[in-house]
Amino acid sequence: MPVILNTKPREVVTTEFSVVKSVLVVDDSRAQRRILSSYLSRWGYSVVEAGSGVEALELCRTHEIDLVVSDWMMPGMDGLEFCQEFRDLDRENYGYFILLTSKNEKGEVAHGLDIGADDFLTKPVAGDELLARIRAGERILRMERELTEKNRLVTSTLQEISTLYESLDRDLVEARKLQQSLVRERFHDFGAATVSLLLRPCGHVGGDLVGTFPINEDQIGVFSIDVSGHGIASALMTARLAAYLSGTAPEQNLAVTATADGQVVPKSPSDVAAQLNRLMLDEMETDLYFTMLLAHFNLKTGEMVMTQCGHPHPVCQRASGDIEFFGDGGLPVGLIPNATYEDVHFQLSAGDRVFLLSDGVTECPDGDDGMLGDEGLRAIISKNRHQRGEAFFETLIWDLNAFTQDQDFPDDISAILLEYPRRLTLI
Repeated sequence: MPVILNTKPREVVTTEFSVVKSVLVVDDSRAQRRILSSYLSRWGYSVVEAGSGVEALELCRTHEIDLVVSDWMMPGMDGLEFCQEFRDLDRENYGYFILLTSKNEKGEVAHGLDIGADDFLTKPVAGDELLARIRAGERILRMERELTEKNRLVTSTLQEISTLYESLDRDLVEARKLQQSLVRERFHDFGAATVSLLLRPCGHVGGDLVGTFPINEDQIGVFSIDVSGHGIASALMTARLAAYLSGTAPEQNLAVTATADGQVVPKSPSDVAAQLNRLMLDEMETDLYFTMLLAHFNLKTGEMVMTQCGHPHPVCQRASGDIEFFGDGGLPVGLIPNATYEDVHFQLSAGDRVFLLSDGVTECPDGDDGMLGDEGLRAIISKNRHQRGEAFFETLIWDLNAFTQDQDFPDDISAILLEYPRRLTLI
């Protein structure tokens, strides 16, 4: 039967911070076990004895053993075999293993280390040398326990982060649905003209927003907005801006006004931009700003009035296929107090179309150090001049993917395609 010595130590060496609490002494010689146990008990260790490798292995399965001092040469299962079995046990912590041997051959010692022994002591064992080897083992075990605890903390933290991420991911999925609902209909047919919308965030949610709204029987409004950043704050800002340019609530739409006789007419786009600039700087406590294209279009005359607020230049593709970039650049909204903006007037003829876009298109990377730019955009629009509406946008995304060499888009992609098709007059 195993013997557990509870002899009161005469010379306590261990402390409450010692990582080695219990030591297993394994030797087929009862006298040798007693000698070693006497040393260890005097130094304050709890000692467990076993007279064979088989007995020691059973003890290791039922007791928390921190350190093993085992004779090499034993009948039945010798010290090396026991060491190998000890290493195969499913243990929470590492156990330090010291082999006692009279062998001096380097090959034998190397074999023991390869099997899993941590240290060797030559018999007969001197007490001071045994204590020194145990202290060395304690230092290694202390580092191992500290590393294990840190790994446990890291694992626990990663699990918490993973749980939070899953929760955040679910919320972002719902936020994406809500943001996409701001552009519920992607195609609008106003009779004399059609408007197609593209909104493709680079993440769950983004800072781009596009939209259109009816003003009266003859006029419609369109807007393209790019809020700084790409995250949740930017997405929340797009939701607020959507309310300011809502087509479902004309009384709240900053871009229109009612005349004395109740007619709804468009405001000057530059005045609307200035008003939004004041709102951003005076009423919203945020560091965000945005670029914008805001325009109203006359369905009967083909006249478009637009203000450009730091947004990429709009593109007009004439019925002939010729492409023109226009606009004066302008300042972003919400960045500079008292910024002023200008209205740009231009005329569309039957068969012309206008492409309003965010910088996610023109700044689309080519997979190396270049980006699409105005000339690359010109080439794509020219190549797809016969594509209309949503088919044009599908082809655009396909071409951008090819341009980036199928890499993820680093920025939100948004655009508006206003087409003023040639109409046949029936007599």
